[in-house]
Amino acid sequence: MSEKRRAEIEAKRAKLAELRKARADRQKADAERRLSDATGPSGARRDVDDLVNVLIGSNSRVDSAADTPISSTPGTPALGQSIPLPGPSSILSGRLSRQSDATSDRYSLGTTLIQSQNGATENVIEREMTPRIVPDLIDIEQELFELPQKERVIYNKEVQTMEIETEPTSAVTEEEMRERILRERDAEAERLAHEQQLEAESKQLDEEIAQEIREMTEEEKLSIFSAPEFLDFVEQSTKIIQRALNDNYDYIRDYTIGTESGTEASEGRVKCVCSFYDERHTKNRSITDIDWSPKYPELSCASYNKNPAALNEPDGIVAVWNLHLLERPEFIFHSQSDVLSVAFSPFHSNLIFGGTYSGQILLWDTRSRHLPVLKTPLSAAGHTHPVYAMQMVGTQNAHNLITSSTDGTVCSWLVDMLAQPQETLELVHAGHNKTSEVAITALNFPDNETTTFCVGTEEGNIYQANRYDRAGAKAGLNPYDVYKGHSGPVMGLHFHPLVGPVDFSDLFLSCSVDWTVKLWRAKSLAKPSTTVNHVAPLYSFDEADDYVYDVKWHPSHPAVFGTVDGAGKFDLWNLNHDTEVPVVSTSVGSGRALNKLRWERKDGRRAALGGSDGRLYIYDIGDMALPRESEWTDMQRAVAGIIGGGQANGVADDSARVVAGR
Repeated sequence: MSEKRRAEIEAKRAKLAELRKARADRQKADAERRLSDATGPSGARRDVDDLVNVLIGSNSRVDSAADTPISSTPGTPALGQSIPLPGPSSILSGRLSRQSDATSDRYSLGTTLIQSQNGATENVIEREMTPRIVPDLIDIEQELFELPQKERVIYNKEVQTMEIETEPTSAVTEEEMRERILRERDAEAERLAHEQQLEAESKQLDEEIAQEIREMTEEEKLSIFSAPEFLDFVEQSTKIIQRALNDNYDYIRDYTIGTESGTEASEGRVKCVCSFYDERHTKNRSITDIDWSPKYPELSCASYNKNPAALNEPDGIVAVWNLHLLERPEFIFHSQSDVLSVAFSPFHSNLIFGGTYSGQILLWDTRSRHLPVLKTPLSAAGHTHPVYAMQMVGTQNAHNLITSSTDGTVCSWLVDMLAQPQETLELVHAGHNKTSEVAITALNFPDNETTTFCVGTEEGNIYQANRYDRAGAKAGLNPYDVYKGHSGPVMGLHFHPLVGPVDFSDLFLSCSVDWTVKLWRAKSLAKPSTTVNHVAPLYSFDEADDYVYDVKWHPSHPAVFGTVDGAGKFDLWNLNHDTEVPVVSTSVGSGRALNKLRWERKDGRRAALGGSDGRLYIYDIGDMALPRESEWTDMQRAVAGIIGGGQANGVADDSARVVAGR
């Protein structure tokens, strides 16, 4: 029942209750008036009238001889004389009797009007007793009084100290009285009809309310619970409630107290903020890739492979998680194949791209439902092998999505047209024995670079490639400069971000299943080699105890990078402090393998770690994310020391002519 309908019903109920109360008050007032009439002055007047009627009724012969009304009859005078009475309100009755043994005497009573001293006309009863039998006449004079049972104080004009003017009561004719009675009857009938109408409306409203709040059947409940509008309402409203409940803000914080030292996120310590997991969607799945939203720092997305125990569920999903909504994902997107790579569009905050095991590129929109709004066809024009790497390059007005698959194909897409790639590049290497294809497992562009990029392969080598022909280099793979150092497939590749006063963007890191992380310097693209040149790494970090699945430079600190490995460890390195061991090494979760690492875009204070157990862990590194002004010069010295100690580190540095921070 709508709120408007409920308001109407409540208004009518209130009006009905008010009318009922008014009727009860009116009935109570009538009863009180009748009671006051019976006990008040008017009631006393009726008592007097009744008494006079009784008295006068017993002397009907006297009433017939009187010239004045009964109400003005004075008290009983003495026999044979005239006595002025005090006033018209006094009641004195006289009764004369005479008895004789033989005969009965007959008396005559007369009434005369005399003038009193104050000029008022008063009634005087003159009684003459004339005996009809003259002999043996005996006169008896007797004064009789019949006092009322209650003493009444009555004032007349002789004793009244103030003259009170009263309006004379106009005589009400019989016709007027009849009209008044009829009007009262009509008003009462109208009130009764109105009350009956309100009673009927109240009964109807009660029936409507009972119909509205009646117990629904199971079919009706099911139809309501399965309605899309109801599901959307429940989804959105429960998200809002859970966000509020998950807000960890300290409402009783005292800002007059100085900041505490030695917080959990202080130097040398990391703190697990939260972990995201959903029993319904992410159970028995592993995280394959992670990305942070470019617009909303609290949002991150993770891609998942298939759940082998649930054949009816989608093979791949992408979950968007919110730091203020821990129990469930903000959005869930479906795919018909395992999603191996995922990326937020840095220029459209609502768009999310995903690369699948089948080779399709999918585009989801947070304003739409679970299914992708665009996807590439499964044809030779695009990818037909797994897409493990993708990156968005360009500017707001001119950008492309670059994707790569394990068959050596690199495609460039327009985000609003995925029917066919804008460009297709086949990376081939003639030196391979069985096939010329290059199985790409990692891809990365340097900052401010849209043409040249590096790829990591399953064979463990890293190659440079160009999207277009440029001075001194042709489009495609550069087969001569081979970055050779890993003995297993390259799992991660990342160029140093272009931040701060010194440019370190020619340095990049790589990690592999050979348990190592390598530091490299990219050769100048203007001078490619014409013969096979094996480029050795600048340094090798060999502290891992398992496969190293991902490595990422910190987005704001020049000397910090992080790694995750198969032992479930999150290692934080700072080259300005130490190059031998990480400054922080943390075991994450249950100890199962960590597949992906991604720093928060804004300041890198938080890191998202994706586990093979299907959990997304968020860690806060505290003050280690805040670089000092001297960090860039310290990084220059650290890189120079690494280059100088390359031989001691066991790295064949054929290109020792490295200028750090060129």
